[in-house]
Amino acid sequence: MKNCQGLGRRDFLQVGLGALGGMGLSEVMKFRAQAGRPSDTRCILIWLDGGPSHYETFDPKPDAPSEIRGSFGTVKTTVPGVHFSDQMPKLAKSFDKFSVVRSIAHNQNNHGAGNHYLMTGQPTPVPVGCGASVTFHPSFGSVVSHHRNVKDGLPAYVSAPSMSRSGGPNFLGAQHAPFVISDNPDSKGFRVRDVTIPTEISEGRSGSRSELRQSLDSMRRITDAAAEDPAVAFDEYYARSFDLITSEEAQKAFDISNEPEKTREKYGRNDFGQRLLLARRLTEVGVPFVTTYYGGWDDHRDLFNSYKKGKAERVDTGVSALINDLAERGTLDNTLVLLLGEFGRTPKINKDTGRDHWSFAMSVLMAGAGIPGGQIV
Repeated sequence: MKNCQGLGRRDFLQVGLGALGGMGLSEVMKFRAQAGRPSDTRCILIWLDGGPSHYETFDPKPDAPSEIRGSFGTVKTTVPGVHFSDQMPKLAKSFDKFSVVRSIAHNQNNHGAGNHYLMTGQPTPVPVGCGASVTFHPSFGSVVSHHRNVKDGLPAYVSAPSMSRSGGPNFLGAQHAPFVISDNPDSKGFRVRDVTIPTEISEGRSGSRSELRQSLDSMRRITDAAAEDPAVAFDEYYARSFDLITSEEAQKAFDISNEPEKTREKYGRNDFGQRLLLARRLTEVGVPFVTTYYGGWDDHRDLFNSYKKGKAERVDTGVSALINDLAERGTLDNTLVLLLGEFGRTPKINKDTGRDHWSFAMSVLMAGAGIPGGQIV
């Protein structure tokens, strides 16, 4: 639909209401050209599976009764008047570089549905159980893969150490499933499987095998209905795997041992911290979407001891190091960092000293890609 001057609603959305204030045609065309420019933004999605408590992280209630407040104290952030849980002291000192949205809510109050909603942006079309693994819609990572695709042999979507239950591609096809890095990057001699050529096959022999396969694939198939042919998906996997193995950029990015020991220590010498460091390395060489999966946050019982046993410290140390590292390296401006799970936890502590599912309020940390720092929403 267009108005009398021939401008459509989309024109106003792209240019903004500033066009009504006398913006000339050249400015209008400039903004429209910028709107159509492909984005180079990368995303690191840190998924705390099970639903972390917002009270014990970014939204403490120090003045509430003890059955709501819990046993942890608070810590001042870099912004006067804003406090986090005392389990997040390093992130509190880095608050000038990220924002926290405390008001996100939805009605998918079990793990299966909540995971799907927060991983895809779409509620499930049918009710699903708490333990269900559902992929009614493609995940954000798969959508990014669909639009950005492989570059220089690097996968467009990586997930470590596993794929979230709703982290798959659904109707976009298997080629947009995540490349999963299941091995522990903090282990001695860490190597990413399927990225390096087996030692028993020399590079020359590997190349010869590739040429032989290309010759065989050039033969006419029985049918031209290639889109429905499962062999086509296999061929794409093979081609992408070969590109990954032979990509110099990929080899460098996956080799976390090249990082200075001081940097590795900042992230925490544990599997979660080193996966965050690997995510930074991958996004810096052009991987557009990386999910770092950290399970075990469904704290229906013994929540406070669970956090004190190192779980909260790993997140505080690793995520603060990631955000500060990106800022120091000048890559935070084009790297979006998100920290969340499928929902928050109940205001009242239950009889087992835990908190139950609470999708009606949760906190999400957001940093980079133009997001202002030091903001509470």
